[in-house]
Amino acid sequence: MKNIFPVLRASPLFTGIDGGDFDRMMACLGAYARQCGKGETVCFEGDTVTDIGLLTNGRLHLVKDDIWGNRSIVTEITPPEMFAESVVCSGIGRIPVSVVAREDCEILFIDYRKMFTACSTACVFHSKLIRNMIGVLARKNVLMSAKIEHITKRTIKEKLLSYMMEQARKNSSAAFDIPFNRQELADYLSVERSALSAELSKLKADGIIAYRKNHFELHNYG
Repeated sequence: MKNIFPVLRASPLFTGIDGGDFDRMMACLGAYARQCGKGETVCFEGDTVTDIGLLTNGRLHLVKDDIWGNRSIVTEITPPEMFAESVVCSGIGRIPVSVVAREDCEILFIDYRKMFTACSTACVFHSKLIRNMIGVLARKNVLMSAKIEHITKRTIKEKLLSYMMEQARKNSSAAFDIPFNRQELADYLSVERSALSAELSKLKADGIIAYRKNHFELHNYG
């Protein structure tokens, strides 16, 4: 498991924890790694989950499918981000989304019960993990609020510009790459792909944005 230690050091969950403690900590937390192939569903909406997943390699999408087969991308997970932490920490138990591998992935699963329970050896990192987890949950709440702001806009143009402005602010630049292809962007913003593509073309023709594939430039930014 040593090859994933650089990713763990970059994870907000392990902020302030000495790298020399990682081997002992992984054993104490009952951590185990799982490989997932591109397109594989890691867990389905409604599954009971008891472990927190920390992505150490690849990309994941958290998605929801309605009864008509329409898919909405809730968010994308990249290393060293986590998923299912809100579900297991809240005691809800059943995950409200499906977790799908966007490409080949490696995931580290951690037993959250062992994270919040002092072990027999009184490991010093437990209190730090708890504080760090609170910070992770707070940041996730902020990010989810940002998505709600995008998708509650009334028109596709407003949804797109809201998302583009967020990406420009996030990158501190009017030019940026987004993590989605066209279908994924449509799923993320909960709109039809054809309507999204038409609106992108119109925004480009009007000189509001420029783009090539997933690289965008927002004009008159800032």
